[in-house]
Amino acid sequence: MTEVLSQDEIDQLLTAINAGDTEPEDFRPAADTRKIKIYDFKRPDKFSKEQIRTVQIMHETFARLTTTSLSATLRSMIHVHVASVDQLTYEEFIRSIPTPTTLAIINMDPLKGNAILEIDPAISFSIIERLFGGPGAGTKNTHELTDIETSVMEGIIVRILGNMREAWAQVIDLRPRLGQIDTNPQFAQIVPPTEMVVLVTLETKIGDVEGMMNFCIPYLTIEPIIGKLSAQFWYSSVRRGATTENLNVLKEKLSTVDVDVVAEIGKIQVPIKDVLGLRVGDVVRLYNTRLGDTYSLNIGRKKKFLCRPGVIGKKMAVQITQKIAEVGQDEFEEFMTDGEDSL
Repeated sequence: MTEVLSQDEIDQLLTAINAGDTEPEDFRPAADTRKIKIYDFKRPDKFSKEQIRTVQIMHETFARLTTTSLSATLRSMIHVHVASVDQLTYEEFIRSIPTPTTLAIINMDPLKGNAILEIDPAISFSIIERLFGGPGAGTKNTHELTDIETSVMEGIIVRILGNMREAWAQVIDLRPRLGQIDTNPQFAQIVPPTEMVVLVTLETKIGDVEGMMNFCIPYLTIEPIIGKLSAQFWYSSVRRGATTENLNVLKEKLSTVDVDVVAEIGKIQVPIKDVLGLRVGDVVRLYNTRLGDTYSLNIGRKKKFLCRPGVIGKKMAVQITQKIAEVGQDEFEEFMTDGEDSL
């Protein structure tokens, strides 16, 4: 806060200046040390530093997954890592990539709009050569992809998009789909030229061949989940371990799993030679089992319920009477004897 001088102090200063004891230069204001940041209103920053950092973390995971999957597919040493994450206009992105190139239009369902995955020609032709049985040295004479080469790259891009879905799982259940592959950037106008985009640049190395993969996401596409691109949301999602969507998927998968349900009538210890000699119609006398006793109903290898035998129509059945967890230990041991083999 600026200090306000009293009238007496002002009079003393004027007297000192008139007497020549003090020079006016001594009262110049201090230099302004504040940092000034130039801001261009024609291209506003729509992504905060925190959101850019979250996007980088997501795609570092994507880079690791892509390194593993491409290495297995091409049977070669592949290295992919995030070089930078920037925000710029769509026009600047289009002007920065070569012609021709491999330009995949990606549908970002359930988000509205599309994104672009651009693969450097050196990387594209190295991948194609590896899959055709060559050393993967690529070619210096780039050309537009043929129909066969386009088909090969479609398979690689679909595999890469699977990694992208997994990397985005903490934020949204993304289902990216390949729309089409172009070679001329001028034909890929997915948003207006002045629209802001976030550009993830991935340095890619296949053997001795190096190049870039660029993933361009328009702000209009990512805007519905922009609030989730924060450190607080990201780390809270990681601590939760599983999102609601993941839990629903797990429940759906588990609902189709078959498990054995066994009613344990009783137990007995017998020599193995007697077991091998058992025939149809033989009678086995069980220990500690009487008419009217409650049996153990096992789910898999775990004792879960107490039950009583009965019939439904012409079929044998059991009626569940109680959960074992609800029964005291002494009461349960009265019915069951652990550590013996069942028949």
